[in-house]
Amino acid sequence: MVYDRRRILGGMVAGTAGIVSPRAFAAVKAGERPPLLDEARAALQSHAGHIPNRNVVAIADFSRNSGDARFHLVDIAGGRVLESYLVSHGRGSDPRNTGWVQSFSNRPGSNATSRGAYVTSNEYSGKHGRSRRLIGLDPENNLAMPRAIVIHSASYVNRNMATNHGRVGRSEGCFAVSRDVIHEVLTRLGPGSLLYAGR
Repeated sequence: MVYDRRRILGGMVAGTAGIVSPRAFAAVKAGERPPLLDEARAALQSHAGHIPNRNVVAIADFSRNSGDARFHLVDIAGGRVLESYLVSHGRGSDPRNTGWVQSFSNRPGSNATSRGAYVTSNEYSGKHGRSRRLIGLDPENNLAMPRAIVIHSASYVNRNMATNHGRVGRSEGCFAVSRDVIHEVLTRLGPGSLLYAGR
């Protein structure tokens, strides 16, 4: 535990000083219980009428650094992680580009990540290729559609960047994953599924 705390603090200092330091991935392993599971289950309960597909949910754990695989696909019945992926957060949530979410916002033009429960909507092909729209279900994220907050892939989210820089790039509030996993993420997290973001 002391090692983890030192590594995290060291990563924060290196990030703010502009020093590049390699880091190992920290992830919840497949089969483990993910953080925020109780909150995600509560969201499923409170938004039951909006979420028809309840087998697999996504949990974005923004208490972790963006260099960690912190986007978890979860078997909700068993309460266990199926897969974990890298995911970006918004530049407005991390103005100094430290790799850590400093704040959430639902304000248009904030370029920030919003916390709360989302339901996945239709898939489309846009400037980032294959993408899926999100509908915010809570007051903290109910402007997700007009803000165009979606799941998409991006070149700035990849394993090499996370390892070499201790973080991945930032989005404008979207949940951006790496290009090599977007097909799997969007296929397993079909329309009418829950995405819960918090920390």
